[in-house]
Order: sequence, then C-alpha cells, then structure tokens
Amino acid sequence: MDRTISQRELRNDSGAIVRALDHGEAFVVTQNGIPIGDLRPVRQHFVTRERLLEAFAGAPPIDPARFHSDVDAYIDQDPEPRA
Repeated sequence: MDRTISQRELRNDSGAIVRALDHGEAFVVTQNGIPIGDLRPVRQHFVTRERLLEAFAGAPPIDPARFHSDVDAYIDQDPEPRA
C-alpha cells in the first residue's frame, strides 16, 4: 500500500522520503488533499553477460559501416547548435 504524503511533507521531509524510496517504499503526493502524483522507486534490472549473449545469439551480425550509414541517414548528428 502506498503511503500518502502532502506536498508540504515532501518539501519538509524530502531526505527521509528519499531514504524510504531507496528502501522500496512508494508514495502518493497530494496537494490540498487531492492526489497529484506518484513517487516510486526505480526498479533496477541487472542482466548478466550470459543472459545478454543468449538473447542476441540468433541475431544477424551487424556491419559497422552500414550501421553508421543508417544512423547518419536518420539522425542529425551535427555538433553545431540549432538556430
């Protein structure tokens, strides 16, 4: 069950709330008693090297030159800032 906290509590007790998030606790933040958002811990998904290799075992080989060409065709990688 998510713990309900007010916007004021989030502001005043942010350190304790972040520690609780780090320990897996989730919160519903309210403003004037109305729920306005959820705070949830990020779920870490560690994938072992073996599992990753297994997942890509059937994938076709990648030609680096063709890959870079495809990326360049679809993504503007110009380092100059846009006007």
